[in-house]
Amino acid sequence: MSTRSVLRAALAIAASLLPTAAWAHTGHGATVGFLQGFVHPVTGLDHVLAMVAVGLFAANLGGRALWAVPLSFVSVMAVGGALGVAGIGVPFVEAGIAMSVIVLGLAVALQWKWPVAAAIGLVGIFAIFHGHAHGAEMPVDASGLEYGLGFMLATALLHAAGIGLGLGIARFGRAAAPRAIQFGGVALAVAGLGILTGII
Repeated sequence: MSTRSVLRAALAIAASLLPTAAWAHTGHGATVGFLQGFVHPVTGLDHVLAMVAVGLFAANLGGRALWAVPLSFVSVMAVGGALGVAGIGVPFVEAGIAMSVIVLGLAVALQWKWPVAAAIGLVGIFAIFHGHAHGAEMPVDASGLEYGLGFMLATALLHAAGIGLGLGIARFGRAAAPRAIQFGGVALAVAGLGILTGII
């Protein structure tokens, strides 16, 4: 599958999720819930970095991982979100989120070529923490369904951005691209350390 085909597929997936925005216009409360859910992942640096890292990781693996890794993250994140909304505790959520940035940054920096199933398992572990944080912080006046659709769409778009970034950098050339991607992975891991230690 060519890079152009993969980018088109990523955009198609993102576009297919956009109709869920229309569901948010059935009433004021639903609209607020969807928008609050959509904004939540993009206003937290830790979430943004981890989501882009998932996309970069998937782009590095290529093939089936381009859709399977992000899709598994979003799916498991929804489970974590449901746990958060229900008030079911998950230990070490904040540390797990910070560790996701570190580990996924290292995966990108070291260009791990894991089997797709292993990559799905890795991102699935971290998705629980991210989803729980989103669910636990849902405003009391928000609709759970619309709020969940909002943060899932935002997450999918951030994954698509990471995939696009990874595939775009790969077009720079065989020599420069791996170094650029590795540098980005190192920067992600360092940022994750800063988040974990409270420096960032």
